[in-house]
Amino acid sequence: MRDSARVVGWSGGLTAALAVVVVVSAAIGPVALDYVVVGKVLLNAVAVPVGVGVAERTLRIAGLAVSAPTPTVEFAPVFDFAVPDTARTIVVTLRLPRIVLGAVVGFALSTAGVVMQGFFRNPMADPSIIGVSSGAAVGAVATIALPFALPVGPHLALPAAAFLGAVGAAFGVYLLATEDGRTPVATLLLAGVAVQTFLGAVVSFLLLQSGRSLRRAVYWLMGHLHLASWADVAMVLPVTLVGFAILLAYASDLNVLLLGEEDAHALGVEVERTKRLLLGVASVMTGAAVAVTGVIGFVGLVVPHVMRLLVGPNHRILLPTSALAGATFLVATDTLARSGPAELPVGIVTAFLGAPFFLYLLRSREVHAL
Repeated sequence: MRDSARVVGWSGGLTAALAVVVVVSAAIGPVALDYVVVGKVLLNAVAVPVGVGVAERTLRIAGLAVSAPTPTVEFAPVFDFAVPDTARTIVVTLRLPRIVLGAVVGFALSTAGVVMQGFFRNPMADPSIIGVSSGAAVGAVATIALPFALPVGPHLALPAAAFLGAVGAAFGVYLLATEDGRTPVATLLLAGVAVQTFLGAVVSFLLLQSGRSLRRAVYWLMGHLHLASWADVAMVLPVTLVGFAILLAYASDLNVLLLGEEDAHALGVEVERTKRLLLGVASVMTGAAVAVTGVIGFVGLVVPHVMRLLVGPNHRILLPTSALAGATFLVATDTLARSGPAELPVGIVTAFLGAPFFLYLLRSREVHAL
């Protein structure tokens, strides 16, 4: 009961903070908007499903147009405030996709960071520790630099290649570290470091071959939300929500794993199966996030660490609070990134803010033990 109350309290506070950051972010831009007007626009965007149907739609699969019945959901707005059309267009069409994508990606990276830190029992671990980000970078830069095409639409080619690279790297690290059906955490960590180094060399080679595409490739590697769209949100959001639900269901097992694998096994946890599931889900969530935004560092490292200091190591509390804090942090840093005279990739801002803050934590107190 006490844990439930703490989850509700912390989650409510962080949700309120996220709402405030979203309103402020949506009001800031080349055209400044009134906060009250932005709040009304956002409330008008709230809708509830009122019906389900089936419609015939044309889908493109492997370059071919295929007509197929697809489910549709009808929504009805909850609020109907009078707002200027210009303000509604600016918020809903231009700014809100970027804000929502930032929140979803921050949510995913922080959730994966919590799992990785608990999995490795190391507060310095983050979602990229097993080569997920490096694998995504190889896939994305290869798509930009080399003349080949995937059997998907042109707007999906880069995120699809990045996602496949991310998941492929994580799977490769797992295979390299597994022997006789067991995957020692120390071996997995070392394999991840080795694969990251190798994939970093591959990315460097691809950048040399990118020619006129070098600027685009480097910009992707910096991590950005500049070209966010509702299609990007639709790609990342389902993976994030499903992955979070699975990880939350295994929060108790993750708590037990902190005691050590032998103790966890003695307490009834299927250790190897649980490790595979946690690693796989966290890698897929990270891969989906990085695939559409590029490599955004420190979100999955700093946010879970700070929240562990605040709420403790219980993953039933730590997972939801870190996820909401990560969403708030990335929306806030992206707002800062686009508020200056020249817009910066958000990955630069997260690193610029996250690295000194983490060093401050290291100097001011001991790294929180897991």
